[in-house]
Amino acid sequence: MEAVKLEKVSKWYGAFQVLTDVDLSVKQGEKIVICGPSGSGKSTLIRCINHLEKHQKGKIIVDGIELTDKLKDIDAVRSEVGMCFQHFNLFPHLSILDNCTLAPRLVRKTPRKEAEDIAMEFLEKVKIPDQAHKYPGQLSGGQQQRVAIARSLCMKPRIMLFDEPTSALDPEMIKEVLDTMVELASEGMTMLCVTHEMGFARRVADRVIFMDAGQIVEQNDPDSFFDAPQHTRTKDFLQQLLH
Repeated sequence: MEAVKLEKVSKWYGAFQVLTDVDLSVKQGEKIVICGPSGSGKSTLIRCINHLEKHQKGKIIVDGIELTDKLKDIDAVRSEVGMCFQHFNLFPHLSILDNCTLAPRLVRKTPRKEAEDIAMEFLEKVKIPDQAHKYPGQLSGGQQQRVAIARSLCMKPRIMLFDEPTSALDPEMIKEVLDTMVELASEGMTMLCVTHEMGFARRVADRVIFMDAGQIVEQNDPDSFFDAPQHTRTKDFLQQLLH
């Protein structure tokens, strides 16, 4: 069963075409890592999957629902798709626990006590249950990103999207966030992750996708992708990244 399907998806910002005829099919439980140079369209691609960005051409089907302008369908998709951004986007005036319970209570109408129990379960999973009553400003960047992951998980999504989740972090904090993502991956969550963390890609991905100039240039299993890239652009990119 396909979790996500893109057919000939194109998107423009004014006259600039940022995505060109992108085809992609992601099976349930599959882990996809998307990499590529800056401006290659990779973040735009995953932001289209939960309609944070609107595609102008082609089809996007998520969990059997086609994304159109219908708000009902957009809401249905967003309730099944978790998203973790480069910047943590936590509410600074709310405690960690309140940040995590807000969406389940508002969107899923989960009673407060039940929402708090769920939030504590996921804060436990990302190994920071002791921070529940603190505020985002009292936490390190790595801790805040783990809270952001827990907050997404509290909606019990079927699919998780990660948009460069470690790029705003100090090097010593990157490992703790990647470890959390590795654990999620091992539990069978469908994941699409835009990242330059190639060690993570090798360890976790079922497929690595390389994008350039708004198109998917190459995709393969991690060993083939890193050890025997087929396309010149992929080779150049990996050479710059790995050396």
